[in-house]
Amino acid sequence: MKDRFLVFRFVRWTVGIWLKLWLRLEAHGTENVPATGGCVLASNHVSYLDPAVVVCGLRHRNVRFMARDTLFAGRFRNWFFHAIRCVPLDRTRGDVAALRKGINILKAGEVLGVFPEGTRSHDGNLHPAKGGIGFMIAKAGVPTVPVYVQGTFEALPRDARKIKRTRVRVYYGSPIPFEEITALGDGKDVYQRVGELVMSRIAALRPVPGDRPSTLKQ
Repeated sequence: MKDRFLVFRFVRWTVGIWLKLWLRLEAHGTENVPATGGCVLASNHVSYLDPAVVVCGLRHRNVRFMARDTLFAGRFRNWFFHAIRCVPLDRTRGDVAALRKGINILKAGEVLGVFPEGTRSHDGNLHPAKGGIGFMIAKAGVPTVPVYVQGTFEALPRDARKIKRTRVRVYYGSPIPFEEITALGDGKDVYQRVGELVMSRIAALRPVPGDRPSTLKQ
């Protein structure tokens, strides 16, 4: 049986080398990502570089990502994004089918990367989560690992055309147990509360200016 992640692994290896050489990628807290079982990686989003940084920071898990469906336009891009096993998501409407596919992926024991904010930040700051991600997290029954990416906004902000050489770091935080998600209760605003919790944990990972983590996990 062929490795379903063969293309993914090759892309992660080649892109990872470039990230380390050009952007001096550092990964911190990778031990917080469970070695087995389904989990969500919920990251801030400020640059096109973010998915690659989140994926290449890990070595012990393969990561699928939810990506806007317009990225799949064209024969080659459609093949490529499906080959690295991305899940297309229509952001112009409540794409329940894509969210349910994400839930099934998580229940099957895979890792799924998401950007709760839904789109890249214009100013590099954190913004509120979209309700759809809260829905998926609340229904999946798996832990959620908050992730904070630092430096990609300086390297390639939303309107930039060239990648500036700088240092990029990715921080993987302690998992949010699913029991903590269910403790938020129910009701029509529960998905918003889930999103707020996840964004607060992402915000807590932001390093204090001038500080450098004492441990580095590659």
